[in-house]
Amino acid sequence: MKLTINVQVSVDGVAQGNGGPEEEDLRRGFTRGGWARPLFDNDSMSYVNEFYDRADAFLFGRRTYELFADYWGAMKNPDSPITDALNTKPKYVASNTLTEGRWPETTVLSGDIAAAIGELKARPGGELQVHGSVAFARWLIENNLADEIALLVCPVVVGQGTRLFPDNGQDIALEMVDSRAFAKGITLHVYRPAGRPQYAT
Repeated sequence: MKLTINVQVSVDGVAQGNGGPEEEDLRRGFTRGGWARPLFDNDSMSYVNEFYDRADAFLFGRRTYELFADYWGAMKNPDSPITDALNTKPKYVASNTLTEGRWPETTVLSGDIAAAIGELKARPGGELQVHGSVAFARWLIENNLADEIALLVCPVVVGQGTRLFPDNGQDIALEMVDSRAFAKGITLHVYRPAGRPQYAT
Protein backbone atom coordinates (compact mmCIF):
# COMPACT_ATOMS: atom_id res chain seq x y z
CA MET A 1 0.00 0.00 0.00
CA LYS A 2 1.05 3.56 -0.64
CA LEU A 3 1.29 5.66 2.53
CA THR A 4 -0.32 9.05 1.93
CA ILE A 5 -0.44 11.90 4.45
CA ASN A 6 -3.24 14.48 4.25
CA VAL A 7 -2.86 17.62 6.37
CA GLN A 8 -4.68 20.94 6.44
CA VAL A 9 -2.19 23.74 7.10
CA SER A 10 -2.37 27.50 7.36
CA VAL A 11 -0.13 29.74 5.28
CA ASP A 12 2.21 29.94 8.28
CA GLY A 13 2.32 26.14 8.51
CA VAL A 14 0.04 25.58 11.53
CA ALA A 15 -1.76 22.23 11.52
CA GLN A 16 -3.20 22.29 15.06
CA GLY A 17 -6.89 22.89 15.68
CA ASN A 18 -8.03 23.13 12.07
CA GLY A 19 -11.49 21.67 12.69
CA GLY A 20 -12.71 23.45 15.78
CA PRO A 21 -11.90 24.18 19.41
CA GLU A 22 -14.28 21.45 20.62
CA GLU A 23 -12.14 18.83 18.85
CA GLU A 24 -8.72 20.18 19.82
CA ASP A 25 -6.87 20.06 23.10
CA LEU A 26 -5.61 23.37 24.44
CA ARG A 27 -1.98 22.39 24.93
CA ARG A 28 0.53 25.23 25.25
CA GLY A 29 -2.18 27.89 25.39
CA PHE A 30 -3.60 27.30 21.90
CA THR A 31 -6.86 29.29 21.53
CA ARG A 32 -7.46 29.62 17.77
CA GLY A 33 -9.14 26.36 16.82
CA GLY A 34 -11.49 26.17 13.85
CA TRP A 35 -9.49 28.25 11.39
CA ALA A 36 -9.94 25.89 8.39
CA ARG A 37 -13.60 24.93 8.50
CA PRO A 38 -15.06 28.28 7.27
CA LEU A 39 -12.81 28.15 4.18
CA PHE A 40 -14.17 24.91 2.71
CA ASP A 41 -16.61 25.07 -0.19
CA ASN A 42 -18.42 22.30 -2.05
CA ASP A 43 -15.49 21.58 -4.38
CA SER A 44 -12.86 21.40 -1.66
CA MET A 45 -15.14 19.21 0.49
CA SER A 46 -15.71 16.95 -2.51
CA TYR A 47 -11.94 16.50 -2.76
CA VAL A 48 -11.73 15.62 0.96
CA ASN A 49 -14.62 13.14 0.62
CA GLU A 50 -13.00 11.50 -2.40
CA PHE A 51 -9.67 11.26 -0.60
CA TYR A 52 -11.21 9.39 2.35
CA ASP A 53 -13.28 7.22 0.03
CA ARG A 54 -10.24 5.89 -1.85
CA ALA A 55 -8.45 4.75 1.33
CA ASP A 56 -7.87 1.04 1.84
CA ALA A 57 -6.96 1.63 5.49
CA PHE A 58 -6.13 4.43 7.94
CA LEU A 59 -3.09 4.96 10.14
CA PHE A 60 -3.10 7.20 13.23
CA GLY A 61 -0.94 8.43 16.03
CA ARG A 62 -2.50 7.82 19.43
CA ARG A 63 -3.80 11.35 20.17
CA THR A 64 -5.50 11.79 16.80
CA TYR A 65 -6.87 8.24 16.96
CA GLU A 66 -8.59 9.06 20.25
CA LEU A 67 -9.96 12.37 18.90
CA PHE A 68 -11.27 10.68 15.73
CA ALA A 69 -12.71 7.71 17.64
CA ASP A 70 -14.68 10.02 19.94
CA TYR A 71 -15.91 12.25 17.10
CA TRP A 72 -16.22 10.17 13.90
CA GLY A 73 -16.72 6.86 15.70
CA ALA A 74 -19.85 8.23 17.38
CA MET A 75 -21.28 9.70 14.17
CA LYS A 76 -24.00 7.74 12.39
CA ASN A 77 -24.52 9.79 9.22
CA PRO A 78 -24.95 7.35 6.31
CA ASP A 79 -24.64 10.18 3.77
CA SER A 80 -21.12 11.14 4.84
CA PRO A 81 -18.30 9.51 2.85
CA ILE A 82 -15.86 10.39 5.67
CA THR A 83 -18.01 8.74 8.35
CA ASP A 84 -18.57 5.69 6.17
CA ALA A 85 -14.88 5.27 5.33
CA LEU A 86 -13.62 5.73 8.87
CA ASN A 87 -16.20 3.42 10.42
CA THR A 88 -15.96 0.57 7.91
CA LYS A 89 -12.31 0.39 6.83
CA PRO A 90 -9.37 -1.03 8.82
CA LYS A 91 -7.66 1.36 11.20
CA TYR A 92 -4.14 1.09 12.65
CA VAL A 93 -2.91 3.15 15.59
CA ALA A 94 0.79 3.47 16.44
CA SER A 95 1.10 3.38 20.21
CA ASN A 96 3.23 1.80 22.89
CA THR A 97 0.67 2.72 25.57
CA LEU A 98 -2.61 1.42 24.11
CA THR A 99 -3.22 -2.31 24.36
CA GLU A 100 -6.38 -2.37 22.26
CA GLY A 101 -8.43 0.04 20.22
CA ARG A 102 -11.90 1.11 21.31
CA TRP A 103 -13.01 1.77 17.71
CA PRO A 104 -14.10 -1.30 15.70
CA GLU A 105 -11.71 -2.54 13.00
CA THR A 106 -8.68 -1.19 14.92
CA THR A 107 -5.27 -2.84 15.24
CA VAL A 108 -2.68 -1.41 17.64
CA LEU A 109 0.89 -1.27 16.31
CA SER A 110 3.51 -1.33 19.07
CA GLY A 111 7.19 -2.12 19.51
CA ASP A 112 9.12 -1.40 16.33
CA ILE A 113 6.59 0.95 14.76
CA ALA A 114 8.67 1.62 11.64
CA ALA A 115 8.95 -2.11 10.91
CA ALA A 116 5.23 -2.62 11.51
CA ILE A 117 4.37 0.19 9.10
CA GLY A 118 6.82 -1.23 6.57
CA GLU A 119 4.93 -4.53 6.73
CA LEU A 120 1.62 -2.72 6.13
CA LYS A 121 3.07 -0.88 3.16
CA ALA A 122 4.29 -4.17 1.68
CA ARG A 123 0.74 -5.51 1.55
CA PRO A 124 -1.19 -5.27 -1.72
CA GLY A 125 -3.71 -2.46 -1.92
CA GLY A 126 -4.17 1.19 -2.71
CA GLU A 127 -3.68 3.75 0.05
CA LEU A 128 -2.81 3.63 3.72
CA GLN A 129 -3.90 7.14 4.74
CA VAL A 130 -2.80 9.40 7.57
CA HIS A 131 -5.03 12.37 8.46
CA GLY A 132 -3.96 15.02 10.93
CA SER A 133 -1.65 13.32 13.46
CA VAL A 134 0.84 16.17 13.10
CA ALA A 135 3.66 14.84 15.30
CA PHE A 136 3.17 11.35 13.86
CA ALA A 137 3.07 12.64 10.27
CA ARG A 138 6.31 14.51 10.92
CA TRP A 139 7.88 11.30 12.28
CA LEU A 140 6.73 9.32 9.24
CA ILE A 141 8.28 11.89 6.89
CA GLU A 142 11.54 12.01 8.86
CA ASN A 143 11.76 8.20 8.75
CA ASN A 144 11.16 8.02 4.98
CA LEU A 145 7.88 6.15 5.36
CA ALA A 146 5.64 8.66 3.56
CA ASP A 147 5.07 8.09 -0.16
CA GLU A 148 2.93 11.18 -0.76
CA ILE A 149 2.10 14.31 1.23
CA ALA A 150 -1.12 16.16 0.37
CA LEU A 151 -1.24 19.65 1.85
CA LEU A 152 -4.47 21.61 1.82
CA VAL A 153 -3.13 25.14 2.36
CA CYS A 154 -5.78 27.44 3.82
CA PRO A 155 -5.58 31.21 3.20
CA VAL A 156 -5.14 32.23 6.82
CA VAL A 157 -2.24 33.07 9.12
CA VAL A 158 -3.05 31.48 12.50
CA GLY A 159 -0.06 32.92 14.33
CA GLN A 160 0.19 30.21 17.00
CA GLY A 161 0.01 26.44 17.29
CA THR A 162 1.89 23.32 16.24
CA ARG A 163 3.35 23.46 12.74
CA LEU A 164 3.73 20.47 10.46
CA PHE A 165 7.44 21.11 9.93
CA PRO A 166 9.70 22.19 12.80
CA ASP A 167 11.88 25.29 12.83
CA ASN A 168 14.94 23.04 12.64
CA GLY A 169 14.59 19.66 11.00
CA GLN A 170 15.47 17.37 8.15
CA ASP A 171 15.74 18.89 4.67
CA ILE A 172 13.70 17.13 1.98
CA ALA A 173 13.32 17.68 -1.76
CA LEU A 174 9.75 17.34 -3.00
CA GLU A 175 8.34 16.40 -6.39
CA MET A 176 4.93 17.93 -7.08
CA VAL A 177 2.45 15.42 -8.51
CA ASP A 178 -0.80 17.41 -8.30
CA SER A 179 -2.01 20.91 -7.52
CA ARG A 180 -5.25 22.82 -7.77
CA ALA A 181 -7.05 25.81 -6.30
CA PHE A 182 -10.55 25.97 -4.84
CA ALA A 183 -13.00 28.86 -4.94
CA LYS A 184 -12.55 30.13 -1.36
CA GLY A 185 -8.77 30.18 -1.62
CA ILE A 186 -7.69 26.74 -0.38
CA THR A 187 -4.94 25.28 -2.55
CA LEU A 188 -3.97 21.63 -2.83
CA HIS A 189 -0.33 20.61 -3.19
CA VAL A 190 0.50 16.90 -3.48
CA TYR A 191 4.18 15.98 -3.20
CA ARG A 192 6.39 12.91 -3.27
CA PRO A 193 9.57 13.02 -1.16
CA ALA A 194 12.56 13.05 -3.53
CA GLY A 195 15.67 12.76 -1.37
CA ARG A 196 17.82 15.70 -0.31
CA PRO A 197 17.45 19.10 -1.94
CA GLN A 198 20.13 20.53 -4.22
CA TYR A 199 21.68 23.77 -3.00
CA ALA A 200 23.18 26.53 -5.10
CA THR A 201 26.96 26.91 -4.77
